[in-house]
Amino acid sequence: MGKEIERKFLLKNEQWRGLAEGTLYRQGYISTDENRAVRVRVIGEKGFLTIKGRQEKLLVRLEYEYEIPLADANELLDKLCDRPIIEKYRYKIPFAGMVWELDEFLGENAGLFVAEVELSHESQTVELPDWVGDEVTEDPRYLNVNLIQNPYNTWEK
Repeated sequence: MGKEIERKFLLKNEQWRGLAEGTLYRQGYISTDENRAVRVRVIGEKGFLTIKGRQEKLLVRLEYEYEIPLADANELLDKLCDRPIIEKYRYKIPFAGMVWELDEFLGENAGLFVAEVELSHESQTVELPDWVGDEVTEDPRYLNVNLIQNPYNTWEK
């Protein structure tokens, strides 16, 4: 059984820049009801289909991901996914024995930067890099699935 255990944070500065090269991600959602999300992603030259369950606990939910043909992923993004499609650069930055994934959003979510770290268990201690700011794990606005329904550029600043 696949499980995702992660924490999300905002950034407090740009000291992360130059620590990794970004990879363009395009992703969309076929289903976004409260019990599950079905996501399509194109990462570089690979396509993926991901099914995520409702959050079971604060940090934990079921997640299953499968590689699919790139042409299928692009067609699903173009024809079946809700709008807007999320586009972002993802930077994978090693720090203190963990890999941080920092997302720099584009398009309707431009200006949003979120760092997340996957954990092996819920009580795992995490050392924060100097560029990591406030934790937003419990704020549903920062879930990618919610950024298509309520893009960052529509938020009151």
